[in-house]
Amino acid sequence: MLFPDYRPRRLRKNEVFRALIQETRLSPAQLVYPLFIVPGKNKREEITSMPGVFRVSVDQLKKEAEECLELGVNSVILFGLPEKKDAMGSGAHKKDGIIQTAIRELKRSAPKLLVITDVCLCEYTDHGHCGCIINKEVDNDATLEILARTALSHAQAGVDMIAPSDMMDGRVAEIRATLDENNFESIPIMAYSVKYASAFYGPFREAADCAPQFGDRRSYQMDPANSREALREATLDVDEGADILMVKPAVAYLDIITKLRDEFDLPIAAYHVSGEYAMIKAAAEKGWIDGDRVMEETLLSIKRAGADIIITYFAKDMAKILKRRL
Repeated sequence: MLFPDYRPRRLRKNEVFRALIQETRLSPAQLVYPLFIVPGKNKREEITSMPGVFRVSVDQLKKEAEECLELGVNSVILFGLPEKKDAMGSGAHKKDGIIQTAIRELKRSAPKLLVITDVCLCEYTDHGHCGCIINKEVDNDATLEILARTALSHAQAGVDMIAPSDMMDGRVAEIRATLDENNFESIPIMAYSVKYASAFYGPFREAADCAPQFGDRRSYQMDPANSREALREATLDVDEGADILMVKPAVAYLDIITKLRDEFDLPIAAYHVSGEYAMIKAAAEKGWIDGDRVMEETLLSIKRAGADIIITYFAKDMAKILKRRL
């Protein structure tokens, strides 16, 4: 070997030196914790396929928020399970809907918490699709108005950021126009710009009770085989006014995160989804892997690929580890 005393090798032997030269770092402030909100009181139900993740009622949100803020996880994203569902997902935009009520509670009890809301219809439709069904097909254009009404209702309740996840064409422009027309110009949109028709969403569909009752979502979500399409989809969202671009899932699509990072100067978010979380949890429970180390390595890979923001069910667990190192 030409340089047997290669210095970084020596530096890596010392923990302080390793910290000095570490290229990629995780911060709790860049993690977003998902919360599933259910009707009722005093509810905290563990999700079978997602150990350590719970559905909670609105009265439990203050406790969740305080724990997140104490750990430095300053942002949450909300998913709601309504009492009733219908074909048009009308519960999504009700003034006193589950998410609207949750937003008001969080802004009252934890004003420093950044509250993001998922905007989609799948949790509110009795058929489980992300849009209106007309002639047995998801109708893109008919869905846009409902999505915009939903986003507006969230803004009126006090939300800090809107995150449309439906993958309907034109929804960012429709939501942006509706928010601006109603004097909510300052509310940013974090668009699920590149959302693949992935098999990694299974546990989430249990958590949110939103599995499609017929067919699948391939007609409006992306083909896992496509990468150039990701740039086209993201470009459309940029042109329509998106403030942050998201890739979902994260680990199986690290190359896509990097493509967006290289192409755009907007912040890039990545959703470390339920199936990716569940696999680590299951293997750790079997003793096949060191769960904490695999969790951290996985989140580092997402950050290293180019994500500025990571939505992950591991947010609190990772933050606890980072806090212990201070």
